[in-house]
Parts: sequence; structure tokens; C-alpha cells
Amino acid sequence: MVWLSACKKLYIYICIGAPSQSLSGTLSPSIGNLTNLQLVLLQNNNITGNLPSELGRLSKLKTLDLSNNFFSGQIPRTLSNLKNLQYLRLNNNSLYGPIPSSLANMTQLSFLDLSYNNLSAPVPSFHAKTSNIVGNPLICGTAKDCPGSILTPQSMFLNNSQNSQPSGSGSGKGHKVALAFGSSLGCVCLLILGFGFLLWWRRRHHQQIFFDVNEQRHEELNLGNLKRFQFKELQVATNNFSRKNLIGEGGFGNVYKGYLQDGTVVAVKRLKDGNAIAGEIQFQREVEMISLAVHRNLLRLFGFCMTATERLLIYPYMSNGSVATRLKAKPTLDWGTRKRIALGAARGLLYLHEQCDPKIIHRDVKAANILLDDYCEAVVGDFGLAKLLDHRDSHVTTTVRGTMGHIAPEYLSTGQSSEKTDVFGFGILLLELISGLRAGEFGKSANRKGAILDWVKKIHQENKLELLVDKDLKNNYDRIELEEMIRVALLCVQYLPSHRPKMSEVVRMLEGDGLAEKWEASQRAESTKSRANEFSSSERYSDLTDDSSLLVQAMELSGPR
Repeated sequence: MVWLSACKKLYIYICIGAPSQSLSGTLSPSIGNLTNLQLVLLQNNNITGNLPSELGRLSKLKTLDLSNNFFSGQIPRTLSNLKNLQYLRLNNNSLYGPIPSSLANMTQLSFLDLSYNNLSAPVPSFHAKTSNIVGNPLICGTAKDCPGSILTPQSMFLNNSQNSQPSGSGSGKGHKVALAFGSSLGCVCLLILGFGFLLWWRRRHHQQIFFDVNEQRHEELNLGNLKRFQFKELQVATNNFSRKNLIGEGGFGNVYKGYLQDGTVVAVKRLKDGNAIAGEIQFQREVEMISLAVHRNLLRLFGFCMTATERLLIYPYMSNGSVATRLKAKPTLDWGTRKRIALGAARGLLYLHEQCDPKIIHRDVKAANILLDDYCEAVVGDFGLAKLLDHRDSHVTTTVRGTMGHIAPEYLSTGQSSEKTDVFGFGILLLELISGLRAGEFGKSANRKGAILDWVKKIHQENKLELLVDKDLKNNYDRIELEEMIRVALLCVQYLPSHRPKMSEVVRMLEGDGLAEKWEASQRAESTKSRANEFSSSERYSDLTDDSSLLVQAMELSGPR
């Protein structure tokens, strides 16, 4: 399905614009949940399937353009519920059946294009100033001048009437020329207006303002699409930041559960030392990155609060907590849910690495930073350690940030991070999902410190995969899928960053595409590697983690989250 297929919550989106992006799949009925939408522009893609009747729930929609796709089925009657719709294009698809008579009730519609489908008569008397139904053989067979013309409702009605009289050829040609010219001019004006509206909306919703806000000021301040909250409002929501509302503690602040006046449940992150330089930098970084990165598998920022002494971030409340807490809770996560969590987290990281501009490195991928919504869908959270990159292969940082057990060896030893740093952490996350244990817990059966990865590789080679599986699963898992996930994890935690796959490759492998080839290539490389001149990957990783100074530094920089 198109990425909209799993929208299960109400997001504050007013526009979906992805024309000419080679999108494929079907348009999910879940689009009906985005009730604030005003523009939907998905023309010139490869979307198939029926038009969901749930489109009729988008009461604020003004523009709907699904032209030049491969939609089939009938036009939903529910489209007549769109009382604000002004511009509708469904042309160049494979729609069939009669045009719903209820479309004649859309008095506000000014442009309608249903051309080049397989629609049939009767044709309602549209109120649209400009309408186009050419290229529908079953209709044009009963309309004398249908081919190649743009018909108004009145002319369509006359052409279908048996009592209508043919006009003279000269006046008919003049009428069609004038009508075509007027319609073209109207289309151009509509496109200019639509383009201007998009530019205005983009400029308005992408501006970013960073400055202190006096608590007594109540002017409306927007940072992108975010809502600004008053500090007193958040005090009331969290019961004055009561310890009873505390749901998380991290290196940069505490997280409280809160209830807004309208009943919305939120998570309020109160940054430590809000008036200090570090707190402000952290605040600006997180606000900027989250406002730039919008994806169903990324934690969206609901709002913010800024005063002379406070910095607060407001998120949607994740009812199922983090993967780390759910792995320890009852009832246990079943195997299918764990697979879905792995794929969702991978897609979120893929967006950060390859689809976000500028791209973002998370640098602390772990089970505690993967949150779960009401449906146990994975949401990648905590961008406080992320680093924006300006389309370079890597970025050298002077401070190592992350959590021991998840930090890639090259990052720990040199401070150099890249997308492959996150890939390593994701590999450890997969092992956490499989075992139900934290990174520091699994592998205790090994006698040597730092031999975790050797232990995992050994049980895989000896085909004793059950030793790694969470005991709470009680054999309720697919062994083939288990082996595939372990292989993906081992590919992700290879010692050399260049040997690790990209997140786009990880997503494909988790979806069942390309794993066999990638694993075979990895094994060939392993077999040809000289054992005499190299340590094993985990031995070298062990040497790095045995450095006490690095251990202390990393532990100090990454508190509990």
C-alpha cells in the first residue's frame, strides 16, 4: 500500500502532495482519518485499486487530484459529502459504472474532469463551471459532440436529449472553440492559484523561530506546524510536574504524562537547565529535526513551550511505552508483533537516512528509544542525540554519545559516525527483539566479556537458534523467519562499516527481498578473509569496550531514557 495505508491516528496534516513520484500500491481507507486535509495531490503515479469511500469523510477537502493513475471500480457516492470540494480530477484512470447522481448536488464544485475512463451514462447535470468527460466510450456513444470536447453540464444535457436540434456547423465550431479556450484559461488560473496557495502554505509552515518567550506574552507563535503552549497550561496538565506523572527520565530531562484541557493525553518532556546554553541548543536541535522529519514511524512533535527559564517539548502519549519496557511486561509481545516492530523501526531509520533532507543520524538506536502506539506500531523517538548531515558520507564528532552495547566500534574508538552507526545499533535492536533481553544481558553464557557477537554467531552456526529466543515465546514463532532475522542482525553488526547494509537494504531484507544474496556474499567475504592478520569482529569490539576511559565517558553521556 501507499504510505498512507497505516495512518491510524488523527495527524494535523492539511496537504498531501506527492505528484509524479512513481508511488505504487493502493490508497488505503485510513486516509479518511486525516480529517484536516484540504489538498490531496497524488496525480501521475502508479496507484491501483478502488477509490476508498472514506474519502467522503474529508469534510475540509478543497482539491482532490488522483488523475493519471490506475484506479478502477466505481466513483464513490460519498464524494458528494465533500461540501468544500472545488477542484476534482479523476481523469486517465480505469473507473467504470455510472457517474453518481449525487455529484450534481456539489454546488461549490468549479472544476471536474472525469475524462478517459470507462464511465457510463446517465450523466448528471453538474454545477461545475468546467467539466470534462471525453474519452468515456459508453458516454460518448450517446453524446454527439463528445469526442475531443470539454462539455458543460448544460451542453451535455442538450446533447443527450432526443428533442435537441443540431446547431449549424459554424456556430457549433465556434461554440467549441470558445468553450475550449475558456476552459483552458480557467485551468491555468486554477493552477496558478493552487501553486500560489502551496507556496504560501509551505512558507508559512516551514519557518523556524528560535527565541525566548516571556511567560506573560500570549501572542500566537508557530514553529512550523507546531503549537506553542503556555507554561501554566503544562503545569496544570501534569499536576505541577508531579512525581506521580513521571513516566521517564533521560540525560536531558524528565518526561511527564499530561492531560490537556480538551482531554488529549500527551507526554511533556521538561528539559534540564532550560535557560542554559546546552538546554537551548538541545531544544532547538530537537525541534528543528522533528519538524523536518515527518513519517508514520517517527515520533512527531505536537508542540513546544519556551520561556526565559524553561524549554519543554510536547509529544503524543505512547500508551504502550517503549519496546524495552514491553519486552519485560505481560502479556509478552508475540512473534508477529516483534517482526512488525522491527520493520517499522527500520522504515523510520530509512526515512532519516535516505529520504529526509538534510539526512539525520540517530546515534542511539536501542529498544528504549523505539516507542509503541496504541496498535503496537513502532515509532522511533529521542532525536536528542541525532546529528544533521549535509549530504556527506560521514561526520566526525568530538564527543561520543550513545548507550554502551549499542555503540558501533568505529564510533566508540574514533568518534566518527555515519548512517552505518545506526545500522549497527539496529542490529543489536533486532537481537533484543529476538531474545527479550537488553544488550548487556544476552550472551551471559559466554565466559569472556565482549564476546556477545561471537556467541550469537556461534549458536547460528551450530543451528541452536532456540538458545537466543525469548523463553516467553514458548516456541510460538516461525523458525525460518527467526533465522532470517538473526542473519539480518549479523549483517548489521559487522565490524567494518562498509560491510554493513544500508537501511534501505535492511528494509528490503526484512520484507523478504535480497537476504539470501546478501548473506551469501557476506559468507564468501568471510571465508576469504585472512585469519592470521585479523582479530574476529567481536574480539576487536571487546578490546574497545574494555577501555575503561571510553566506558566511563560513554556512560556519563548517556543516562537512562
